[in-house]
Amino acid sequence: MTLTIKIRESVFTLHQSGALFWNDKNMLLISDVHLGKVAHFRKHGIAIPENARFENFKRLDAAIDFFKPETVVFLGDLFHSKINKEWDWFADWVRSTALKIILIEGNHDIIARKNYSDLNIDYFPELQIEGFVLTHHPKETSPLFNFCGHIHPGIKLHEVGRQSLQLACFFQKPDQLILPAFGEFTGKYYMRPTEADMVYAVTKEEVILIN
Repeated sequence: MTLTIKIRESVFTLHQSGALFWNDKNMLLISDVHLGKVAHFRKHGIAIPENARFENFKRLDAAIDFFKPETVVFLGDLFHSKINKEWDWFADWVRSTALKIILIEGNHDIIARKNYSDLNIDYFPELQIEGFVLTHHPKETSPLFNFCGHIHPGIKLHEVGRQSLQLACFFQKPDQLILPAFGEFTGKYYMRPTEADMVYAVTKEEVILIN
């Protein structure tokens, strides 16, 4: 189900939901949930099942129940666009938890900050913790190591007979790790790794190191 790695002497656990657990800090990192996207699509006539909007909350609860973190950091694009019905569900979800919640600002995070502060959510353009920096957009931050999202990384695994398997992935460069999109209906950008990169493919059951 999970895969544990070490970066700069700190231990991290990759979860098949796309969440990253920072063991030393008891902190869960999640990127690109895009809450409200289902309601946004349905409003514009795109046929998506009504119950699909609950999937993100189920995935959040499952990851939190598994790791039991003290803090959850959303690495941007928490909410897809303007406030819609899903905001009320999110607000209820926040009020029901004792977790400390932090939002790193993403390009889709256009909802007024007051809405987050009213829920006691801390809001930052980026956040530095010791030798690491948390952002939404990938940044060159060496010598600091960068955790980020935005890209929605994926990988194509080619099989015999010209078939390919397309999976979301954690994509690690020497000084950066890009998290997969956590949310449903978010799409993927297929990466082209170099010899210096590490790719951790995400299936429904586990996280797999791809050589």
